Amino acid sequence: MKITALTLSAALLGGAAAFVPTSRTTAVSSSSSALRSTMEPPTPERVAPDAAWMPEWEGRVGKDPSKFLKSDESNPDLSGMWECPLTRWDSDNISIEEAQAIAKKQPHCPLELRATPEDNVKGVEYFRENKDQIRADLLKHGAVWVRGFDLMQDVNGYRAMWQALGFESCLDPLHSSGLRKFASERDALYEEVNKPSLRGHYIGLHCESTAKRTAAYAAFVCFQRATEPMEPRGRFLVADGAAILAEMDPKVLKKLYDRKIRISVSNLDIPPSFPGVVKEAIKGLVDAAVAPKFDMDLEMMYEADGKPGRLQAVETAESPINRHPVTGMPVWFNNAHNHARKLRDRRPCGVPEVGMTEVFYADTMEPLDLEDCQEIKRASEKCITALSMEPGDVLLVDNYRALHGRDVFQGDRFHAVSWFTWDDNAEWRGEERRIVDKDPFNKAINKMMDFLPKDFESDQS
Repeated sequence: MKITALTLSAALLGGAAAFVPTSRTTAVSSSSSALRSTMEPPTPERVAPDAAWMPEWEGRVGKDPSKFLKSDESNPDLSGMWECPLTRWDSDNISIEEAQAIAKKQPHCPLELRATPEDNVKGVEYFRENKDQIRADLLKHGAVWVRGFDLMQDVNGYRAMWQALGFESCLDPLHSSGLRKFASERDALYEEVNKPSLRGHYIGLHCESTAKRTAAYAAFVCFQRATEPMEPRGRFLVADGAAILAEMDPKVLKKLYDRKIRISVSNLDIPPSFPGVVKEAIKGLVDAAVAPKFDMDLEMMYEADGKPGRLQAVETAESPINRHPVTGMPVWFNNAHNHARKLRDRRPCGVPEVGMTEVFYADTMEPLDLEDCQEIKRASEKCITALSMEPGDVLLVDNYRALHGRDVFQGDRFHAVSWFTWDDNAEWRGEERRIVDKDPFNKAINKMMDFLPKDFESDQS
């Protein structure tokens, strides 16, 4: 998930207010609306997003939390993993009509692979025997939901599973941001977004990517489903980028493709009354001292979203459609469903203002209009499968084909993920290994995040 810490860390350098927790508004009454200034837009109603498929829960019981992360010290230490590979862009001269025609022919995502009693007994040997077929299915469907194996109920069996399939671990593309916390560093395992402070936050569909870096594959694992049984119980969301492209209004799709998009990843609100020279000094300080800690191509811009005094970190322009590096098939490849402010403001959102994102038309730097956002929402959510992942379940994801997210939950929940580079193409993988000097910064930001209020709700309207 791309909730960046850029201006959380920037806020440590100056006196600008990062955020003040307030009650989240879920609806606007007529009486409260009447008190608002006529110049201020009404607060949008927050509505839980949709999903097309919601499989039933099966109630499988996993291991105790004290055991599922106990790493086998006899296994090699994977902490010196590969750097996340550079994003493979091939987005020029795409015919929208032809791309949608191809996308409509693709099979459902994800493919479900359920263990039989015989498969379960085989354990890791099952994955060695079926490696080629599983990898082929992953390329064909975009994601494979592996269900019902006891093997992956702890970190050691989970690691054995993905290594048997031939994957090679790499860093998260935003590893240096400080919001990418290891669950088991020596096993190349990151914790997913389980923080109590964000359990009421809906994570929209996204690829684990930036304009600069993209993991090739991922394996998401459930060690503990949400302990409170009320829906949506932190369902893991997955959708096919080809299916979204096929579903979307071609006029909207062409508009976004022609104009391209830019994404702001964080905000720092400077008092508008500050003199221009002071604002520029703050901008220079953030640009020189903080931005280099983040492995992204960012431009610091004032007031891109129209709010006076707001300094935003904005990614370079990118196409919302990209050809898959292996198959060449055009797919919806962007994070607009997760990052568009007009969508975040209309669903459960627990991100402080400093971490709120926005999506702009790249040619004019205007935020996407509501109609385009609503079409992105409609097309995306029509393609979502909201998985009922149980302990030991793993979702294999082709990160250039399928998008993922997470619904809200209550109680405790523990999902984790390993990211993978190109294991069969050394040129695409590159030769970079883990950038160790970023780690102290990463750990410092994670400690700061752990001190945030555990159940804050913010008014993001």
